[in-house]
Amino acid sequence: MSKSFFKSGIAASEITSQSFYLRRREFIKTGIAAGIGISLGGLAPQLALAKDSADGFKTDEKLTPKDSVLTYNNFYEFGTGKSDPSSYSGDFKPRPWTIEVGGMVAKPATFDIDDLMKAMSIEERIYRMRCVEAWSMVIPWQGFQLSELLKRVEPLGSAKYVAFETALRPKEMPGVGGAFPVIDWPYREGLRLDEAMNPLTLLATGLYGENLANQNGAPIRLVVPWKYGFKGIKSIVKITLTDKEPLTAWKMQNASEYGFYANVNPAVDHPRWSQKSETRIGSGSFFSPDRRDTLPFNGYGEHVAQLYSGMDLTKNY
Repeated sequence: MSKSFFKSGIAASEITSQSFYLRRREFIKTGIAAGIGISLGGLAPQLALAKDSADGFKTDEKLTPKDSVLTYNNFYEFGTGKSDPSSYSGDFKPRPWTIEVGGMVAKPATFDIDDLMKAMSIEERIYRMRCVEAWSMVIPWQGFQLSELLKRVEPLGSAKYVAFETALRPKEMPGVGGAFPVIDWPYREGLRLDEAMNPLTLLATGLYGENLANQNGAPIRLVVPWKYGFKGIKSIVKITLTDKEPLTAWKMQNASEYGFYANVNPAVDHPRWSQKSETRIGSGSFFSPDRRDTLPFNGYGEHVAQLYSGMDLTKNY
């Protein structure tokens, strides 16, 4: 599998257009069904596409337009408006980049992002993404399972949680300044270890066949498709295994509204709005938005519900 596509410094002429990308996916789907091999040369990364919807790694739902994915974001380090991350992240530098992985592990290490991506098998995962604000997208991510990184550092038997931390660069992130910060920076998130090791849990390094844009969490971010989007911490610089539930940014800000688990649950409303339905961004129209019912665990229940057996998810929200 070629992974050089994901390195920085790609010429614009080498980047696959969204329209070609969509046609390519349909072509590959047809080819797989016919049992034939397909080669597209150097136009796009040779992603692992053998996974089918039964694995939870794909969906046949219409992809959210790339422009919407790039311009409708929550990344408060660059501002609180949906267009702020795309407007104000231009000075952010995703290279050079290292990720420190330590805590309760046998082999703590610091990984260079490019070396790590060379060592990992980059896959495509087409996931639904449900924001706690009751909107959603369908995004073709590229990345590798978090479990594959954690196996490299060998978690100790005493480790129960995984904590994550985002880069904090005030000179490059205009949203972290000011006398009244939105949250207690740096942005922090966490998962239980069994959640982190679930095959659906992804460290994404790209979307739509291109490197992650700054506004989407370059160069590496977490994607946990059965949880609300704020769990998907961006621009990760530190991962720590621990035996205690880690502090998380939005729970620290308002624990009554943003719990640690943050599983998508239409039966548990946000204190200020219903979670029973969602608006799909990039489809419908201003006068007739694409409003649809929200699925428990965002539709991934058959793959993750067992993680919460015996738990009261109205209390452990």
